[in-house]
Amino acid sequence: MIFWRAIAAAALLTVTPALLAGEIPRDTRRSGYSFMGPDTRAMQDDDTSNPGMLFVLDGEALWGRKTGGADKSCADCHGDARTSMKGVAARYPAFDKPLSRPVTLDQRINLCRADHQQAAPLPYESRDLLALSAFVAHQSRGVAITAGDAPELRPFVAQGRDLFMQREGQLNLACTNCHDDNFDKRLAGAPITQAQPTGYPLYRLEWQTLGSLERRLRSCMTGVRAQAFDYGSPELVALELYLMSRARGLPMETPAVRP
Repeated sequence: MIFWRAIAAAALLTVTPALLAGEIPRDTRRSGYSFMGPDTRAMQDDDTSNPGMLFVLDGEALWGRKTGGADKSCADCHGDARTSMKGVAARYPAFDKPLSRPVTLDQRINLCRADHQQAAPLPYESRDLLALSAFVAHQSRGVAITAGDAPELRPFVAQGRDLFMQREGQLNLACTNCHDDNFDKRLAGAPITQAQPTGYPLYRLEWQTLGSLERRLRSCMTGVRAQAFDYGSPELVALELYLMSRARGLPMETPAVRP
């Protein structure tokens, strides 16, 4: 919390409200990996050093574990995740026809648990949900992000973009003020990236654990002293969808490592 207050205070001093560069041109968009120092990159690149891989291994065990009233495992329906899940996370958040709205990968996992395993949903940010999400997303490492392509998603992408551009909180800052206007600079010693969510769920050294994109978004909202949206809220889903759509074409990195 102290860290994010320092980030927010620094942002207030370094961002000029009148200067809005607008969205970053697609051909100049870069993963957060490119902003990291050599030690952080090395940690991400080496699976034996990447702490996020511990969650991936837990997720692999959960993938094959039978659970719920149906006594089924994920593998019973989907088989070998290395083939059946390749490219799946790169499409999320995806449109769910029965719900008539987009759902995140975490939400899809819980929908599958309810519909096919007759199991209780896993709480947001719980180790089991993060582990399953990381395991599934890891199967798409190196696959180009394609989220936001479906015509049904356009109004939700637009909603997410509006939220990204909207000033909020006591500091009256929008996501775009940092990530479009001031990337490649530093706030309280931390690099400002372009907010391309290529590696979630990822391991943050600040958290000393794996965390979802929703956790990161909520941390930013707290940092500008705004009321954070609830986990799973339509607003956070729309923001995640917009961010993934703006990262379209960049390769998945899950589990990434960040400061």
